[in-house]
Amino acid sequence: MSKRSRRRHQTGSQPSTARPTSPPPGGASARTPSPEPVPAEGLSIPAGGSSTSAARTTSTTAAGTPRPSGTSTRPVSGARAGRRERQRAAYQQSFLERHRTPIVVIAALAGVALISVFVFFSASQPAFACSTIWTPTPTASPAAGATPALGYVQPLMGTAHVDPGEKVTYTYCAPASGNHIFRDGQGPIAARVYGPSDNVIPQGWVHNLEHGGLVILYRGDSAGATPEGQAKFKAFQAAFPPAVNCGPVIARFDQMSSPFQAIVWGRVLLLDTFDEAMVTAFWNQWGGLTNPEKACPAPNNPVPSSSPTVTTAPSATPAGSQSPASSPSGSAGPSVAPSAAPSTSAAPAPSASAAPSAS
Repeated sequence: MSKRSRRRHQTGSQPSTARPTSPPPGGASARTPSPEPVPAEGLSIPAGGSSTSAARTTSTTAAGTPRPSGTSTRPVSGARAGRRERQRAAYQQSFLERHRTPIVVIAALAGVALISVFVFFSASQPAFACSTIWTPTPTASPAAGATPALGYVQPLMGTAHVDPGEKVTYTYCAPASGNHIFRDGQGPIAARVYGPSDNVIPQGWVHNLEHGGLVILYRGDSAGATPEGQAKFKAFQAAFPPAVNCGPVIARFDQMSSPFQAIVWGRVLLLDTFDEAMVTAFWNQWGGLTNPEKACPAPNNPVPSSSPTVTTAPSATPAGSQSPASSPSGSAGPSVAPSAAPSTSAAPAPSASAAPSAS
């Protein structure tokens, strides 16, 4: 076959792309000849091959409509077509998802702020509290010739140890007993003169009292807070018999009913002015006599025991009454018989008419 014949044959055998829309008249199952295959270059198509190829490559539908081979005849349902036509809705992030980072940052800053406020509030709170500013009731003057029992007996408020920073509430202030710190340098504290701006809390010096030390307190609005008052305190401190952590501790304390107070364990001397002679007499009368731990040298305990015995409360109340006397500088006289006192303590030598009680 020549090239011209092949081209003519190829041109005449091109299939029609138009699909018939209706069956041939009469409903006959007419067959549309399929396009003959185009032979490769140099090949020829045998006679009768076109009809055989058409039979293989052409199929007829049940209604008689010719259907090209290799074409899908499955109808597309309306539901699937509708789903394809509808656009899928885009995923919308929630408010928390969109603002996750700023929310986390704000929460962290709020947490830090709350912690800071708590720390500041805790640090600004006082380390101790006073239920009552102790004001003893004045008593009658002593009998003629009686030795005055200086100071007032204050009810005992405990002897337990607490940790530094733990708040203690004292029933009476200034306290002459109570819970206190047991930590080197913090309770008992160094015996010296503390200035008006020094932070001295009773949890420290109450431990000095328990060992038998002397504590002298002054209010911030008294003459003891002035330079002259501080100089007077330092002179008294220098003349006092030296004893480590045993006294006197001289410090500011505002929660008390008189401008000055001299204190030993369980007993308080109220003063309107700092009277050195009266404080010395108070110390000589009661020093080392009332405290449960005999750790400090004192007039009534000259040789402290190497292993002091800690007691929580005195064992007995002495019989008899105490001879009151008017206190110096306008303060009221001491109270009546104390509520408790150690059972084995030597009292100072008073006159025969009335002996001061031990507490």
